[in-house]
Amino acid sequence: MSDDARKTSADYSPEVWKLFDEYVHGLIDRRGFLSAATKFAGALGAVGLLDALNPRFAAAQQVKPDDKRLSAKYVEFDSPKGYGKGRGYLARPAESKVLLPVVLVVHENRGLNPHIEDVARRFALEGYIAFAPDALFPLGGYPGDEDAARALFGKLDQAKTREDFLAACAMLSKVEGGNGRMGAVGFCYGGGMSNWLATQLPQLAAAAPFYGTGAPLEDVPKIKAEMLVVLAASDERINAAWPAYEAALKAANVKYSLYQPEGTQHGFHNDTTPRYAEAAAKEAWKRTLALFERRLRKTG
Repeated sequence: MSDDARKTSADYSPEVWKLFDEYVHGLIDRRGFLSAATKFAGALGAVGLLDALNPRFAAAQQVKPDDKRLSAKYVEFDSPKGYGKGRGYLARPAESKVLLPVVLVVHENRGLNPHIEDVARRFALEGYIAFAPDALFPLGGYPGDEDAARALFGKLDQAKTREDFLAACAMLSKVEGGNGRMGAVGFCYGGGMSNWLATQLPQLAAAAPFYGTGAPLEDVPKIKAEMLVVLAASDERINAAWPAYEAALKAANVKYSLYQPEGTQHGFHNDTTPRYAEAAAKEAWKRTLALFERRLRKTG
């Protein structure tokens, strides 16, 4: 199927999306997906269905890696309590006459793939210093294949990975040219990480977790950041926990807002797959930028 002919999220049944969600999050493997998908597409069509649902990084790229307006490179950082060393993708405006706010960008459960690097560059074009760590770096980094990346992700010691992300935040908070104000944004796994980081970093000014697991309820009172919680309309696994998380946010007097657009699937901001919902994704991006503009820019 050509990139131009790809279907949208509305073209697939809820059963297909539920099956794909299980596959994406490691509840079933490729063989399990293909076996279950035969009832929708037949044995031969199941392979084509999975291919249609998988990402197209090049087709969705919005900012080229060599864009002259930006400076982008891979940077290593020390993580003594994590795996020892971490690495991520640092993107910033090529030139700036003022100190810039910083944004940590946290990937989905496949590591630092080309899509998340592109998201980091999008933030850089908006006047931020963006850093996207790769949780898979201790295991060799993002392997260039989504199935292999998903398999590697299951081998991570998440306690050490969380320490790596804390170390990444510490590095970013002191990055040259930064104004000392930090925000975090993450998608799926990264949304959960952004929620958790908000409980660990009182200096975090803003967080925009996209369809991620909420922070432990007992830790919610530690959150000082203003939160923009982005959820999909159809996302049974994540949405089931939202009422309790919202109640905890309210009880702790955490400033937050919710954006949950109709007709969306988990992953709707990711424009490399048919889950992408253009209008909802653009509005979520607009609201994220508004939050960061309000909370991260120093005035006066």
